[in-house]
Amino acid sequence: MHGFDFKEIQEKISDSFRPWQRSFQFWVRATNIYTGYKVCQLRVSLVKDAKKQEQMWERQHEQAAEKIYFMCSDLGGFFLKIAQLLAKPDMAPAAWVRKLVTLCDQAPATPFDAVQRVLEKELGQSIDEIFETFDETPLGSASIAQVHKARVKGNKMDVVVKVQHPGIEKLMMTDIRNLQLFALYVQRTDIKFDLYSITKEMETQIGYEFDFKREANAMERIRHFLYENNKKSPVIVPRVLRDTVTKKVLVMEYINGIPILSLGDEMARRGINPHGKIAEAAKQNILNSLSRAYGQMILKSGFFHADPHPGNILICNGPEVALLDYGQVKELPDNLRLGYANLVIDMADNNASRVAQSFRELGLLTVAKCENEQQELLRLAQTLFDTKMPAGQTVLQPFADDSSIKKIAVEAFPEELFSVLRTVVLLRGLSVGMGVNYSCAEQWRSMAEEALLASGRLTRDVKGTSRRRASLRSLRGGR
Repeated sequence: MHGFDFKEIQEKISDSFRPWQRSFQFWVRATNIYTGYKVCQLRVSLVKDAKKQEQMWERQHEQAAEKIYFMCSDLGGFFLKIAQLLAKPDMAPAAWVRKLVTLCDQAPATPFDAVQRVLEKELGQSIDEIFETFDETPLGSASIAQVHKARVKGNKMDVVVKVQHPGIEKLMMTDIRNLQLFALYVQRTDIKFDLYSITKEMETQIGYEFDFKREANAMERIRHFLYENNKKSPVIVPRVLRDTVTKKVLVMEYINGIPILSLGDEMARRGINPHGKIAEAAKQNILNSLSRAYGQMILKSGFFHADPHPGNILICNGPEVALLDYGQVKELPDNLRLGYANLVIDMADNNASRVAQSFRELGLLTVAKCENEQQELLRLAQTLFDTKMPAGQTVLQPFADDSSIKKIAVEAFPEELFSVLRTVVLLRGLSVGMGVNYSCAEQWRSMAEEALLASGRLTRDVKGTSRRRASLRSLRGGR
């Protein structure tokens, strides 16, 4: 009976049924959520009292949040990534954020025997031939892959082994197709934002995440750029073990640190006051390092890590910051990189008269539905592309009646820029979570200038020195 594996055949049959099952579940649930909003819209239109209207919407958002939460946690996979995106204070109603922020990209672990099959098939050797020790219990399991700690034979190096879940690629592509159809429908009927472009960009990005060879190349390229362009790199990037990389397996050095979300607990354990001077200085340092790394990657290189969610950030001794998981990287074409550099300078200088031109350069097409268009365009730019929160606010609400997204319709949003937007949104989430309000535009202003100067495109009258001092001051907490 050699070569006839019943378990493998069983797995193949069940794998071919799963996409159909998931599509059905998605459409039943998405239709239910959408209908809830349409019914609420009708009910609200029959009520005259504005306060009562607001309460009705709030109740509707809470009910929808509950349904979205269970849809994402039950279906897992790609929907966990969607939840990560929606669970940002400036991307969705507050009720959604409160509920979805508790969902993170965790997935049930693949049993060890299946992991071993993938590993040995990919590497062409048994686990015992390559590793001296291999922890069968994973360090963590996310929607695409899980990671195990191991020690390599020979040089005794501690490593992390990333292994793809079997059959996951097919499943996620089904999810994305369903979401695209839904986005097209909603865009035509309700929301005046280019949702379809965003889902297309997600498809491209997530498609890349299934190729670990690409991830290994990206990690090495970013490591080389940051380590070459600084006396000391602002963040630690793990080294890749080149001879153990395949499409579905990636082995890299193990980095010892604590997840950024556990920073508060760690400080408490060490008896450090989380609101004291030591804690504040540590938080400033961490944000400063992350922000510098991202400013350099986006503006100077154009090739950047596009997934700075808290699960990918470790705090090591120092406090030094390590940036993990290079599955989502993005390369901005020069025209968008330099166009974004112009926009960074406009935002840092609060230069409302220039924003419209920078938007056009970036291919961001907008239609204003208000009088003071220039001011609203600047507000929109800062909502989408700066980390600074307005005075006295800890949450940005894009669907509030006075929000810029309501006053200015975004007709076209270049797909490549979505990753920049997402990166800024994630950095903003980290700074809000740490209680530090700073402007990445102000901090990146000097880098934007350098990028434009290096390309010979700095044609503006830019008062460089005074603003650069201001941007450093703002990062230290001066507002």
